[in-house]
Amino acid sequence: MSATSSDASSGPHPAQPNPSRSDSDLLAVLQEAFGFQDFRPGQRTVVEAVLDGHDCIAVMPTGAGKSLTYQLPARVLPGTVLVVSPLISLMKDQVDALSQWGFQAAEVNSTLDPEDRKNRLRRLRRGEYELLFLAPEALDGSLRDFVKSCPISLLVVDEAHCISQWGHDFRPAYRRLQGLGRELDVPILALTATATRAVARDVLRQLGMKKPKGYKGSFFRPNLRIACRKKGSGNTRSEILSLIRDHPGACGIVYCISRRAVEQTANFLESQGVRAVPYHAGLSDEERARNQEAFQRDEVDTVVATIAFGMGIDKPDVRYVIHRDMPKDVESWYQEIGRAGRDGQASDCVLFYSWADVKLYERFLSEIHDPDLRRRKHRATVELFRMVESGECRHRALVRHFDESMEPCGSSCDLCTGISVEDRTGASASRGVFGVTKRPRSRPFPSRPSPEGRALGAEEEAKFQTLRKVRMELARRDGVPAFIVFPDKVLREMVRRRPTTPTELLGVPGVGPVKLDRYGEAFLDALAEDPGASS
Repeated sequence: MSATSSDASSGPHPAQPNPSRSDSDLLAVLQEAFGFQDFRPGQRTVVEAVLDGHDCIAVMPTGAGKSLTYQLPARVLPGTVLVVSPLISLMKDQVDALSQWGFQAAEVNSTLDPEDRKNRLRRLRRGEYELLFLAPEALDGSLRDFVKSCPISLLVVDEAHCISQWGHDFRPAYRRLQGLGRELDVPILALTATATRAVARDVLRQLGMKKPKGYKGSFFRPNLRIACRKKGSGNTRSEILSLIRDHPGACGIVYCISRRAVEQTANFLESQGVRAVPYHAGLSDEERARNQEAFQRDEVDTVVATIAFGMGIDKPDVRYVIHRDMPKDVESWYQEIGRAGRDGQASDCVLFYSWADVKLYERFLSEIHDPDLRRRKHRATVELFRMVESGECRHRALVRHFDESMEPCGSSCDLCTGISVEDRTGASASRGVFGVTKRPRSRPFPSRPSPEGRALGAEEEAKFQTLRKVRMELARRDGVPAFIVFPDKVLREMVRRRPTTPTELLGVPGVGPVKLDRYGEAFLDALAEDPGASS
């Protein structure tokens, strides 16, 4: 699969006529509905494929804009785009975000009371929704037959690697999606960020996709600055604290291998003044939901978590992902660091690892009864250990796992820059707990403009912080996460451009008419405010 169609001779799905449209029509929808001036790489290819009625698989890294490939068709196609999504929290965030863009969208899941569920299903049958989100388990019963009677225009399988036993997040309920596209007689769009060639082939086979079009984007994300540190030669939790303190006011995730490690690390960070909360399967549903929401709403800076946290996170401004322990395989590592820097801004990804982590995962494998699967899982863990030990450019080694080749990144990993975790934390010069003993000055990665635009000056940074406060007030008023109002990327562009009129503000990528109407006045007032007026 490449960045071109995988089968140019395939015809459109029989139930989906080719809409009459031009390039300018699609750009108009993109600009009016989302406030973007042009497509990101691969988006147009996928959008055109599904609008032409083709089944399509898109392998696009986190942050590449996968959601737009079905959101834009939902605005164009008649009827409802049905999205199968793995997590309730992810559905809620997507529905909240779509509502801010003026879309008619809803989710149907186990948290709804019976009357609300019935009402949403009635609206679905009447074709009142542009998008409806469901978990795969929801289609196990009578709902599967019900949706056949509804005006569905497109079936989207998000996190499609979950359907494959070869994938790292196999989920049995995804297997029961087999035949659903055929039953609905609509095209299927399969989306994933972490599929190897073998997994992608299995996805096509399991979903029964007919002569699909395909797009595969690059797995190289230059804004992610990767560094690895072997445990045992320093104080890991002190180094984690130092790395977090290098990002004042920013948010991030610290991943741990066990619940006990999560609690210990979260308690330590809190004792050192970090606004940190734990997240793992041993907490009550209420506490997990409360901690995740606090993170989404910028009320805490750091979530310390097991892998139970993250798949449902669509927060674009995560500035660091730190692994206190090694993930179980390469795909998991790539997916977890992919939660950083979704807005294209420079973000740090630091992995602490050891052979003891490999042995611990071996103990977990005792619960797997299939010997072939057990061996495959163990090999995958060992492969990650060998990868980070190899001394090769981190990005080059990562993308090769996904069947892509590249030259060494040159500036986005510790091996290419020569700047280690020890250099950045001062670990080689101090063994004390930073903040208690004197901390040596850390060495950052070489300074360079953000991949998404020039860096802000001091006065511009102050104005950016002002806009963030305005955003927080509006988010609390509307009961949504702050990034749903506008992500940091959009606020930075407002500061760079300094719009003074609604028309000029509309020209900032990511604003759009709906958000201009809802939030424009507040941000224009803040941009016009004299910085010395409040001093």
